[in-house]
Amino acid sequence: MSFGLPSLKSKPSQPQEYGFEEGEFGVPELMKTGLGSARGTIDNVHPLAQSEKNYRQNADKMNMQVLRNIQGLHAPLKIAMELQSAKKIGHLPFLKSSNVMLESLTGRDLEMAPEDLFNTGEFLEITGQPHAMVERSLGIF
Repeated sequence: MSFGLPSLKSKPSQPQEYGFEEGEFGVPELMKTGLGSARGTIDNVHPLAQSEKNYRQNADKMNMQVLRNIQGLHAPLKIAMELQSAKKIGHLPFLKSSNVMLESLTGRDLEMAPEDLFNTGEFLEITGQPHAMVERSLGIF
């Protein structure tokens, strides 16, 4: 009996060819190309890396599927409409949105993550003139 839930098993995938530009001794010359170039050519080296990257989307999808199986189609549709309307709430372009409504609907307001500590508004490097930013968003220039 299938409920349409996504699989919990991780599917390991590694590329057959990593595409390193090998030097004279058959290893990548990182002193010439840099460490960033070597890292960019490697895909996920651990089977759980892709699963962890998409954890939030997978959990939301599974919760919606369970809700649909328990309460019917109306419940996930209602929640999806509420999430869409919460995403559309806008502020002036020079003000950072706190997304309080969206976080309370998704349950993110009860969690503490690194982006909550290190991504605060006082450390933002993007500042601008409010009038110029509003004119640019309206296409006035």
